[in-house]
Amino acid sequence: MKSHYLQRMKRVRGILAGRGLDAFLITCPENRRYLSGFTAEDVGISESAGALLILRKEAILLTDGRYEIQARDEAPDWRLVIYRRGLAQALKNLMHDRSVHNLAYEPDYLSCRRFEAIKKALPETEFVSLRGRIETMRSIKSSSEIESLKKAISAAEKVLGGICTEIGPGMTEKEIAWRIIEGLWQHAEGPSFSPIVASGPNAALPHAVPTDRPIEEGEPILIDMGARLGGYCSDMTRTIFLGEPRSLFREIYAIVRKAQIAAQNALKAGLTGKQVDQVARDVIKDAGYGPRFVHSLGHGVGLAVHEAPTLSQRSRKKLRPGMVVTVEPGIYLPDQGGVRLENMALVEADGATILSKNDWFYEF
Repeated sequence: MKSHYLQRMKRVRGILAGRGLDAFLITCPENRRYLSGFTAEDVGISESAGALLILRKEAILLTDGRYEIQARDEAPDWRLVIYRRGLAQALKNLMHDRSVHNLAYEPDYLSCRRFEAIKKALPETEFVSLRGRIETMRSIKSSSEIESLKKAISAAEKVLGGICTEIGPGMTEKEIAWRIIEGLWQHAEGPSFSPIVASGPNAALPHAVPTDRPIEEGEPILIDMGARLGGYCSDMTRTIFLGEPRSLFREIYAIVRKAQIAAQNALKAGLTGKQVDQVARDVIKDAGYGPRFVHSLGHGVGLAVHEAPTLSQRSRKKLRPGMVVTVEPGIYLPDQGGVRLENMALVEADGATILSKNDWFYEF
């Protein structure tokens, strides 16, 4: 087993020992990959590519026949169990020969139906909800993970840079989104999420879905996109204009950029996510647009495009060196438009390194 997987497994077994637990069932796809190297993704909430069962001295990868070859190739050091009658029955068969009195599970990544089936199959087992433990481990990136994130950022920037030279009046939001997706499959492993392309009044919707609306000169075009490369994600938002923007959007763009820079300068280990969020929020509030900043400042990025930690008004956990987060303030004006600017940053002991390029921004 590769050294980083060994270290991760050692930490998981430390969690088991510290809590007096016999086993841990891992069903989160990103956690499954993080611990084993098995890269298969779940199709949806009702269909899983498998699970990990981690015991004190044994590590088992459970999956079905569709993934057998892939599992053997990607996780050769794990004992592989191919189930044909479902995960619950496979766990029942395994527990029959093992002294497992309690089983930890991930409540956020186990459907009610599957959980009920497992409980029915293991009536003598105590189930212990264990939330966020592997996600906390994942929040601190190793040097190799940071390099993977940088490559994903560069891929997304390359794609968007090429597309921005092609955008012209009359082009639709959907056309731009399609070109983004096509470029991300050419230069990466595809998008890390469905891209947002929102122009004019649609840019007032933070999570707008691209439409057939034609782009017009002078209006904001909000583009939120990211690449996946080596399993790791990037996330970036840029607001661009064709021609000269209206004075209103010059104003709010400058405010959002000021808020972003202030938060980036404040970002460092030891602060809470709430404290960093407040720095950006105060800039926007002082400019008179406080109620129009309607979402959190940022979130962690890694194997998932949204993961721990968060930079929000509710986040009281302290940031630690090695965390990679987005810094993405925004102002949204109903029926008019909006501006959001997003960079990715590496948290360090005395500050932060901005991983995204800073040559994209207007100087209004």
